[in-house]
Amino acid sequence: MTLLAIHAGLMFDGTNLSGPTTVFVEDGRITGVDTTGALPLDGADLIDLGVNAFLMPGLVDPHVHLGFDAGPDPVTAFTTADDAELLARMRAAADRALQAGITTVRDLGDRNYLALALRAELDRRPGEGPEILAAGPPITTPGGHCHFMGGAAEGAAALRAAVRDRHERGCAVVKIMLSGGNMTPGSPPHESQYSSADLRAVVDEAHRLGLPVAAHAHGTPAIRDALAAGVDSIEHATFVTADGVDADPALLAALAGSDVFVSVTIGVVPGDSPLVLPPEVARRVQAVHEALRSLYRLGARIVLGTDAGIMPVKPHDVLPYAVSQFTAEGPSPLEALTAATGLAAQACGVSDRKGRIAVGADADLLAVTGNPLDDLDRLRDVRAVFRAGFRVR
Repeated sequence: MTLLAIHAGLMFDGTNLSGPTTVFVEDGRITGVDTTGALPLDGADLIDLGVNAFLMPGLVDPHVHLGFDAGPDPVTAFTTADDAELLARMRAAADRALQAGITTVRDLGDRNYLALALRAELDRRPGEGPEILAAGPPITTPGGHCHFMGGAAEGAAALRAAVRDRHERGCAVVKIMLSGGNMTPGSPPHESQYSSADLRAVVDEAHRLGLPVAAHAHGTPAIRDALAAGVDSIEHATFVTADGVDADPALLAALAGSDVFVSVTIGVVPGDSPLVLPPEVARRVQAVHEALRSLYRLGARIVLGTDAGIMPVKPHDVLPYAVSQFTAEGPSPLEALTAATGLAAQACGVSDRKGRIAVGADADLLAVTGNPLDDLDRLRDVRAVFRAGFRVR
């Protein structure tokens, strides 16, 4: 593959900001970073993005559902489509994400391991979608949250077998529905679905096999059990109860003092009409935001898991909006950008090659017009996207 030189007026490498920079790419990896401002000598194919281009690592979304269509009834659309239709929809969702500069996604719930099939496709054609870190069907109880994805398992032996099956198939993460969820009738979000002993069986088996565990946990007991069991990320962490929110200060402090990543559900595309939430969600929103702000102030490792696909205001290119909206909870623009790049890559276990611009990292890059650290809305003014060194058309 020909040596490629990408030049921009500004660069954020995942940690630091620099002026005119040239990034060298070969065989899908970054082979050099020159911050002197000089254009490269002959021998490289030069792409000069311009003096007002801001080059940065591609965005990383640690919580998406490519199989959900971001329509008014995503569950019905999901369950009534055959595998070919669903895979085509996932292909389109992946392309939409990549066009927005989202070069890595963690799919935390599909059917029949279709995200693995799509990942294999995109590994052969990296310019057509982000790298997919797939969980396969989430492990859940019979009739439990997202049971329609086909991942039901009960009892320690069956749970360990479910983990082994995902490992053998090549999943990058194990997803367990530790609590109920709003999208599944009869599955209250505040109620735990598994005992702490069952959860430990999943975590122990996954870690034995080298797989991280992402635990869907809304209720405070589920969040507490997830932290005690040593999961790697807690998804949502809304601290809901039957009639409100119980963000126990001691639990907030314990989360912030741990190594666990808190993947908060954030990011909506603004519209002309106000967002209409289900009543049971709407009455808790303010308290959930207060808990999130407390986690931020305490220093928790917060990443932005958009849950893309679950409703019309969460299409698969929603992450740039989430970065901007996260600053309302207290973070600076730099912290928000880091939460969607380097820190998100850590949460997904790929920080050795994602979320940074450095020699040896994947050439997954986003260039926007202007400096988003001055105005995060600039993240949506995409000038160029590169995935594994391929410029996305």
